[in-house]
Amino acid sequence: MPATAQTLGFRQALNKARSSSPTLKVLKYNTGMAEADLITARTRQNLNLNNQTLQMVHPENFAKDTRFNQPQNRQVWWQLTKPVALNNQRHYKIEAARKSITVAEQNYMDAERSVLLEVGNKWLDVWYNKMTLDLAEQARRNVDTLSQTQQIRLKNEVISKADYTRTQLLLSQYNLQLKSAQQNYQNELLNLAFLTGTAVDGIDANDGVAEQVFSCTADSLVERALRQRPDVLAAQSGIEAAQANAILQRKLALPVPELGGIWNPQNTVPYAGIFATIQIPIFDRNQGAIRKARVSLEQARETLNGLQTQMQTEIQISCASYYVNKNIVEQYGDILNQSEDVLHSVQYAYTRGGTTIIDFLDAQRNWYDTRKLYYEALYNYRKSYLQLLFTTGIINQL
Repeated sequence: MPATAQTLGFRQALNKARSSSPTLKVLKYNTGMAEADLITARTRQNLNLNNQTLQMVHPENFAKDTRFNQPQNRQVWWQLTKPVALNNQRHYKIEAARKSITVAEQNYMDAERSVLLEVGNKWLDVWYNKMTLDLAEQARRNVDTLSQTQQIRLKNEVISKADYTRTQLLLSQYNLQLKSAQQNYQNELLNLAFLTGTAVDGIDANDGVAEQVFSCTADSLVERALRQRPDVLAAQSGIEAAQANAILQRKLALPVPELGGIWNPQNTVPYAGIFATIQIPIFDRNQGAIRKARVSLEQARETLNGLQTQMQTEIQISCASYYVNKNIVEQYGDILNQSEDVLHSVQYAYTRGGTTIIDFLDAQRNWYDTRKLYYEALYNYRKSYLQLLFTTGIINQL
């Protein structure tokens, strides 16, 4: 992890995760292994060199006037052969390996989609805790200022001891909430740092998250997702890979002959010949692998069908949630202004003796609770927006 900590915006966090996420670093090797399988598929089979040497043992059988180590008393067999793949078997091995690379690449993109969702949600967790922390600090400052004023007024016997105690109780509550908010904020920063693979000392809370407004229908989003969502593309590529493997397994049912030449000096008499061998496919005709390939193809098709249904459901749910949360956030504008006006009015009335400390503290609590509920609504709205980006596959393009 880099030593220099950074302040990350929303999109910066996603980009950091793409390049530095520990999860994605591990998964990237899957594509490399699939590419290695293509190298294996392209490699032609090696030549086979065979040697057999027969030596006479008993001296009485030696040729006349020869010794043990002389060529007249042995036979040597040199055989050089090569398996010859027929029926375009090598071509279909290469094709199947290429399809597997495509599947691996799409699976990586889908894993990236999940990681980006996790990082985006974690960034929003940090943002929400920062807003809660800022709100707690502001509320504490407001009540602390009031507490100092109340202390002077108590000394001058303008207010009762009970009024001063009520103010101190609220101040103590805000102090406790502030400590909790500070710790939660630091904890979420550490989680964000792990997910992005980089040191983080804060976030840009003003960075826009819900910038793109979705005005299209769920049906149009489904059509878009069918074209770009990585898990759907991976399932489609999985069908193509299964089809290529099914063809390959049928081609492998044909035995591979081994052809070559023979050089065979026998007792210094040279002989030459040819060599050919082939399995007789009586028992093993690759039946099991062919059957397995057919089942895998059917499984890949069912996977795509189920995934398309799941995707439609996810988009319908996330789209509905997005619009509901968006509407809730929009309605909070007037509520925030009203709570602000009420607090100022009650504060003005209290300083002139027109109302009680209970009314003022209630107005302060209402101001605090209203803003906290607003941040929760905005948090839920942004999370629903992020979920919509995830279900449509748009998140990979940010």
